[in-house]
Amino acid sequence: MKPISKFYEVLYVSTLAPTFPVNVVANIAARARTLNGEQNITGLLIFDGMRFCQQIEGSEKEVLAGIERISKDIRHTNVTIFHHGPLAERRFKSFSLAFTNTDDIEALSKMEKLDGQAGVTAFIDLLTTLELEGHPESFRFEAKTSEALRA
Repeated sequence: MKPISKFYEVLYVSTLAPTFPVNVVANIAARARTLNGEQNITGLLIFDGMRFCQQIEGSEKEVLAGIERISKDIRHTNVTIFHHGPLAERRFKSFSLAFTNTDDIEALSKMEKLDGQAGVTAFIDLLTTLELEGHPESFRFEAKTSEALRA
């Protein structure tokens, strides 16, 4: 019998609705940080200029409510959940919502087509290429950290 995890995660990719300018992303991130802090949710939002990839973690109830809000948000189109399930420990303990950009426009496009463990692996591999500026513990995942998170 598997132990019950106290954390749950959802990974999704979506596209910024064409009627919204790119600068709306700052508003999305700011509002999400506030809501996440109130609901003890942490995670990461990646934006490539057109697509979002977000990992949300916390209690199952709060995470599922969050993804429901996102799927109804008119600023997001084509919301594709490529992984959801129990999480042994938080990946982003220090961030109500970490935010970063990626110049690799193919990475998020490829993730849209993945699911399950393949999606998690692609997400973690992408993390190894990212830096969060402005955070003292700015992360650049090491290979061994990446391997541990895959488990």
